[in-house]
Amino acid sequence: MAKRIPGCRACGHEELETFLDLGELPLSDGFLFEKDLDRPEPRYPLEVAFCPCCTLVQILHTVPPEELFDADYPYFSSFTQTLLEHSRANVEELIAARGLDARSQVVELASNDGYLLQYYVQRGIPVLGIDPAAGPVRAAVERGVPTRHAFFTRALAEELRGGGLRADVLHANNVLAHVADTHGFVEGISALLKPEGIAVIEVPYVRDLIEHVEFDTIYHEHLCYFSVTALDRLFARHGLVLQDVRRLAIHGGSLRLFVGRAPLRTPAVAELLAAEERDGLTRPDYYRSFSHRVERVRDELRALLGEWKQRGQRIAAYGAAAKGTILLNYAGLDRSWIDYVVDRNVHKQGRWVPGVRLPIRAPELLLQDRPAAVLLLAWNFAAEILAQQKAYLDAGGSFVIPIPRPRLVDRNLVGAVR
Repeated sequence: MAKRIPGCRACGHEELETFLDLGELPLSDGFLFEKDLDRPEPRYPLEVAFCPCCTLVQILHTVPPEELFDADYPYFSSFTQTLLEHSRANVEELIAARGLDARSQVVELASNDGYLLQYYVQRGIPVLGIDPAAGPVRAAVERGVPTRHAFFTRALAEELRGGGLRADVLHANNVLAHVADTHGFVEGISALLKPEGIAVIEVPYVRDLIEHVEFDTIYHEHLCYFSVTALDRLFARHGLVLQDVRRLAIHGGSLRLFVGRAPLRTPAVAELLAAEERDGLTRPDYYRSFSHRVERVRDELRALLGEWKQRGQRIAAYGAAAKGTILLNYAGLDRSWIDYVVDRNVHKQGRWVPGVRLPIRAPELLLQDRPAAVLLLAWNFAAEILAQQKAYLDAGGSFVIPIPRPRLVDRNLVGAVR
């Protein structure tokens, strides 16, 4: 059962300003097995609000983490080559910059299937992954990445610290937004870092979400949507300093944060803080038109796909991603619109997309079946997917990229997609 929060997740302020209501939607990663198709699915409210006190953007209901990250959790990071290359480059930079070697210790929170830590292991640097999802943990251990099957909490951090483990580098990629106990999580990071250690944290950037209408990245796993301002205030509450920040293109626009104890800041932090104040991210007006822009994307997408359906043509979708569950359900794109979804992740093949109940198949089906169009649900990896599907495009196929505005891509336009 989802619980409505009594106040802001960061500062406790009770008067939050709701600016988007996506309705009651299924869990984004709640992919169904055939035995589940005759059972009702749980649906939970998905409302988004702004805190005028600390500027944090957040959803108003919390689903228990045990329900979100159960034994059948199907997300495995290593199926995405773009993410692997992104992670490898990050690791190599940190090894060089921090002089990491066999005497160092690296920890990753929400380490999934070892997609990132494997690059440290290959260099002989000790690591520990921590993740609550059993399937990805097994995959990580099988590839030689020591991993603890657990939720990361302050208590676990204190336990590890008591056993002598402290981190020179602590990674936390795309996990801070998933945590209901935000303060406990940050306190745990602080407890686990060595005095001169650094936490390297990646989060989706709320500015990119709003400006590029990335509403499908809003789902029950993502409790918070961060600005630099909100993060700076959150870390300061726990004696940590946001020392450096970079904007990244990955996942539709992200931040990489470098957090430690030393009161040092690069100019990049001050520049982004000033830009957010100047451009209104610290005030509610910036967010108020978002709902209308979301509705416009939905309506334009239905109109574009409707042209094929009126001609009796088949439409598929690519990417059984969490964001795909949200987009398909919010836009009402069920079996009367979409025939099936394809995905490279073998752990999702043979299952069904929550809510809309679309079957998930292997990508090879596209070239065999040759649907008239493919809705690209995993639009954040568009360049990689279009390259993989060159044969389908060369055979006359088309992709529809829905965000930030629905647009058609065929073999003549692939080079324009980044």
